[in-house]
Amino acid sequence: MAKRPVRRTARDAVDLDARTSRTGRERKLQVVDSNFRPSPDIEREQSFLKTIKPKSKGQEALMAAIDAHCLTLALGPAGTGKTYLAIAKAVEAMEAGRIGRIVLSRPAVEAGESLGFLPGHMEEKLAPYLRPLYDALSDRLSPKRLKTMMAEGLIEIAPVGFMRGRTLNNAFVVIDEAQNCTFGQLKMLLTRLGYSSTMVVTGDPAQTDLLPELSGLAQAADKLESLKDVAVVRLADRDIVRHPLVAAMLKVL
Repeated sequence: MAKRPVRRTARDAVDLDARTSRTGRERKLQVVDSNFRPSPDIEREQSFLKTIKPKSKGQEALMAAIDAHCLTLALGPAGTGKTYLAIAKAVEAMEAGRIGRIVLSRPAVEAGESLGFLPGHMEEKLAPYLRPLYDALSDRLSPKRLKTMMAEGLIEIAPVGFMRGRTLNNAFVVIDEAQNCTFGQLKMLLTRLGYSSTMVVTGDPAQTDLLPELSGLAQAADKLESLKDVAVVRLADRDIVRHPLVAAMLKVL
């Protein structure tokens, strides 16, 4: 009979210690939460990620052209932000409800080397070629949301070979690395444009992985430049926003 009160007292002491410990932790968390204030730097960084601003006159002209025209061709050297700005504008149009889906296309051309046989399903074989588009999208959307939108068909990434026969209505279409398309391929891609859609074609005619006479980007841009409803924006070395050495190298290479 004498041992039961002792056990009960010990158990009560343990429970009291646990309650006291939890109360202390909760009080400490409350103090931390009440004193927390986000720094101005964090707020500026979040605002910067949501808003894209041009860093050069050429980029400003490109963004204005995308807003004002259904078809825009952006030609320029590497590092001028052609692909990134196009995809940022596509995401912006999707967020505003101006279009119903985003379609991104890129030729599956190897950069001067042969990768040989690639294992896996079709999507896995094409993933190395389409990786730059995934990177730009991941920078504008969270990974979870990007995965959800791709699963729902709101964002589609496809190689050029799969675009024939389609009509892209109510869509924002980005054709990347168009310097690796022949004139026939570009003609096929440009005629996919449907109602209530915007198309942006990006590329650098000086860095084609095809034979120079096979690349059709420069020829297509020269022919389309005479149309008033088509914008052809030619970016230059001064529009490069990568490491300053990139612009210097392109001048001598």
